[in-house]
Order: sequence, then C-alpha cells, then structure tokens
Amino acid sequence: MTLHDIIHPLKPKMQDVITHFEGELKSVRTGRAHGGLVENITVSYYGTETPIKQMAGITVPEATQLLITPWDRQALGDIEQAIRQANLGINPTNDGQAIRIILPALNEERRRDLVKQIGTMAETARISLRNLRKDAWEQVQKAEKSGDLPEDDRYRGEEELNKLIDDFNKQVEEKVKAKEQELMSL
Repeated sequence: MTLHDIIHPLKPKMQDVITHFEGELKSVRTGRAHGGLVENITVSYYGTETPIKQMAGITVPEATQLLITPWDRQALGDIEQAIRQANLGINPTNDGQAIRIILPALNEERRRDLVKQIGTMAETARISLRNLRKDAWEQVQKAEKSGDLPEDDRYRGEEELNKLIDDFNKQVEEKVKAKEQELMSL
C-alpha cells in the first residue's frame, strides 16, 4: 500500500461532503424565492419517499413566490403536507391545480437564526471532513507499523492530509460567508 492509495480516494469523499453541504445551504431560505428551497423535500408518494423535484415542476413566477405544479394532481395534498412538515417557516396554499408559496420578508431575528443554522450545518460538514482525515491518518499509521510505508512517507502523508483538510475547510468557510452575506444583505 502506498501513500497515494490512501490519500487519492479521500479527495472525492471530501468533495462529496462539500457537495452535500452546498445542497443543505440551498435549503436555507433567503429573501428571494428559488426552487432549491423545496426541491429536495421528500413526499410519501404511493408508498415511496420521492423528492418534490421528481414529481412536480417548480417555478418562480415572482421574486417572493414559488409555484409547484405536480404532474399528478392527486399528489397535491401530499406535497402540501410534506412542505408544512419540513419546518421551513413557509405556508403553502393549495388552489386545486398547484401549490403557491409566498415568502414573507425576513426580519432581523429570523436572519440571525438562519445564520446560526448555517453555522451548525458548516460544523457538521467540518466534522465529516475531520472524520475522513482521521480514518486516512489511521490507515497511514497502520501501513507504517506493518512496514508497507516508510517513515518519511508517514510525515509526507501527514502534511498532505493537513493541506487537504485545510483546503476543504476553506471551501466550507467561503460558502458560509457567501450565504451569510446573501442573507444579511437582503
């Protein structure tokens, strides 16, 4: 086992953490309507948990309004119920054809709560990144103890792992700052 065999598979896993974090950030409501707010909410649809984006068209007719038009009108009630249960602080209205969501303006207190929520999401992402790094570091140490990896490679591996975790933590921070700025500037 070489150092490359340990560190190379780590990058895509860390990128998956960042991708998941970006998806979570999309679900945080800012002042403008966007489909990412509701597209991944799962609905119990004929016994299967299905994301809204797979069962309805999501449009933004106005800056503060979402329109969800299901392809099967029988699902209107289920979609409405799933949105209410998602605790997004929004109130969907069902007109029999589609579901409209009008986003109220965010007050200062709600913005601060959302910033805290973003911080919690970021910390979860950082913990996931640290756990991936820890697992890789344990593999490096194990490989060195078993004689598969020279001592120099262990030190080089530690440096590479530290650089990798720093790079990915920096990406998390940049995304948090961008989202906070978007939230506070509206």
